[in-house]
Amino acid sequence: MQAYLEDLFCFLSASPSRYHAVLECAGRLRKAGFAPLREAASWSLRPGGAYYTTRGGASIIAFRLPAGPLRGWRITAAHSDSPTWRIKCGGRPVQDAVYARLVTEGYGGMNMASWLDRPLTVAGRVLLRTGNGLESRAVYLDRDLLTIPSLALHLDRERNKGHNYDPQKDMQPLYSLAGAPALPALLANELGARQEDILDMDLELCVRQAPVLLGPQEEFIQAPRLDDLECAWGTLAGFLSAPPLPEAGMAWCLFDSEEIGSGTMQGASGSFLPDVLARAGAALGLGEDARRAALAGSAALSADNAHAQHPNFPEKSDPQNLVKPGGGVVLKYSASQRYTTTAVSGGLFRAVCQQAGIPVQVFANRADMPGGSTLGHLLSAQVSIPMADVGLAQLAMHSCVETASARDAGWLLNAMTAWYAADFACTADGAYAFRG
Repeated sequence: MQAYLEDLFCFLSASPSRYHAVLECAGRLRKAGFAPLREAASWSLRPGGAYYTTRGGASIIAFRLPAGPLRGWRITAAHSDSPTWRIKCGGRPVQDAVYARLVTEGYGGMNMASWLDRPLTVAGRVLLRTGNGLESRAVYLDRDLLTIPSLALHLDRERNKGHNYDPQKDMQPLYSLAGAPALPALLANELGARQEDILDMDLELCVRQAPVLLGPQEEFIQAPRLDDLECAWGTLAGFLSAPPLPEAGMAWCLFDSEEIGSGTMQGASGSFLPDVLARAGAALGLGEDARRAALAGSAALSADNAHAQHPNFPEKSDPQNLVKPGGGVVLKYSASQRYTTTAVSGGLFRAVCQQAGIPVQVFANRADMPGGSTLGHLLSAQVSIPMADVGLAQLAMHSCVETASARDAGWLLNAMTAWYAADFACTADGAYAFRG
């Protein structure tokens, strides 16, 4: 297996929830020499320094300051969350005379049928009472714990003709036979804590399948949460691989809440990135005019995966913009600006990729089908800088297990490294000069 795939698989396996993904990213940043900052504390920064901070336990921003004057920012952003089922009622099961079930509510839009009849477990965070006060702790029950059983075909002969899934009835997970220990007891045992010290929890279902290679030449990868942890991995790996730039700050962002519209304090529509950039500029002694000039001289990428042409449903793709697994990084366009790419931001990204020998393909929605969106157009309204939406081709988006090209992960890593390493500067509105 290629080294980059091994690293991607390790990243995916270490990230069963958004909270674990942030912890994994923070560990990689610390190993690379980045110093942690608390949002609630004063920041003392130095030119050339490397730092990161978190918000809400599920979002993280890392940045590297230039040794010289700050003329602009080079940014990428991905998201930590995926469609799933949030566990309600403090994890207390609903019991009848035979079974105990957990109570869940859908988070984001998912292919419900994909969650049926497979091993599941829970991951997330709990708020614990400790001797020092209150503490948030990530938790993952690393065992085959749950399943959502489908109704046997003998009892629903019309199911293969289409079924309208009712989340309240069809999608509640089987926990145990009556009389088993409640979920909070399992969590307390996993955390080495007393059950009565668990004050609250943010838990979700997660799929137990490990990332795997598929195909006669191992040309595909299949894993849970490829949307968007594959881009989270690729943007972070490129960020850490690229050398510092003399006059540009480098920032990497991982936001929560994209699957529900980004409208939370830790989402892309919140103030997280503007706050970090403003505090970094202030710590370097930049006045308001210089800070705004640096923003105007910045450029960003929103990284989230794109729909590949489906082998069984090719008519669902725009025939003039077919996205193929293995075809390279995808640049996404939308007439409604639900993808934020413009000629300026798209052309700048293409120029960087051409210089590095990285193939780029284009995604656009069919004119007669409404498309999706991602965090790019929301984030660009917060920081108002040129931004392009990019990603990788994948199949079965928003299924609990998704499929993509093994080769494309390497293209993404190379593209993100090239993006951060390219020494360009804004010379006029919509114009750039490359140096070196």
